[in-house]
Amino acid sequence: MRAGELVPLGRTPLRVSRLGLGLASLGGLFSPVPAARAAAVLDRAWDLGIRLYDTAPVYGYGRSETRTGAALAARPRDAFVLCTKVGRLIEPGGPDTQPIWADPPPGVGPRLDYSYAGVLRSVEESLVRLGLDRIDVLHVHDPDEDFTAAVGEAYRALAGLREAGVVGAVSIGVNHASVAVDFLRRADDPGPDCVLLAGRYNLLDQSGLDELLPLCAERGIAVMAAGVYQSGLLADPRPGAPHGYTTVPAELAGRVAAWREMCRRYDVPLLAAAVRFPLGHPAVASVVVGARSPEEVAQSVAYFDHPVPEEFWHAVKAAGLLPEHVPTP
Repeated sequence: MRAGELVPLGRTPLRVSRLGLGLASLGGLFSPVPAARAAAVLDRAWDLGIRLYDTAPVYGYGRSETRTGAALAARPRDAFVLCTKVGRLIEPGGPDTQPIWADPPPGVGPRLDYSYAGVLRSVEESLVRLGLDRIDVLHVHDPDEDFTAAVGEAYRALAGLREAGVVGAVSIGVNHASVAVDFLRRADDPGPDCVLLAGRYNLLDQSGLDELLPLCAERGIAVMAAGVYQSGLLADPRPGAPHGYTTVPAELAGRVAAWREMCRRYDVPLLAAAVRFPLGHPAVASVVVGARSPEEVAQSVAYFDHPVPEEFWHAVKAAGLLPEHVPTP
């Protein structure tokens, strides 16, 4: 299994690389990323075989989509899979601003809108920012923000676009597995084709395995696993590091330390184990990671391609770091 290996995206006709690139950082997540560096990130990803790219209107209030489209414009359109999202419109005075974006364009902001008309408008505006003729995968972004409208109007709009051939696949982008389960069970047939699951199927959190992953496997729904580094906690567990924890709970810090020790024993980089782990489940088609520099892209590809011996996974289960029933690569 290599980062650039192409596999089917569930029941869709799309094929994606095993490793995908999440593009929130290129919108200025937490700190600015200059335009030239953003282009270099995408160029390096392409050169290393990554063919799955995931962006959203809210990432830098349109900036990530614009940069993504510019970098991919010269690439063969059928050679990559591009994902973006609906649920937030970017407009003057948009009230749903988020402090996580370091240098968003002035005067604009997001506004939550999961209505049928709002979703169609969002797709039209994304196509303009991207400068592309179509979007391969459309996620309903954070449907828990307005679940009734998201599973009703937003899904109905995307299902119509899928039927018309404007998009290749309909998906949901969620941070909570239970939200995805509810959405899949309530959406009209044939339902979403994919789920982008962030932070709920990794070395520290396997809650996605409780209901969501078995349901996806049963229905042929492809899962894209994001947040596999637990917001950076596995990369840098120090308190105050940019991983979303002001203070890392002692129990969690202890588990990270135990993982690091087991990896040291088997000469396996912790992030290599982290980026490969989700693919042990048959529902998971691809793992999506972010990057702020070409070097970070290259590092993630190297981690992905690093061999992880089968005995390592046996050992971590024996040590209680993973439950016995959790599938491993």
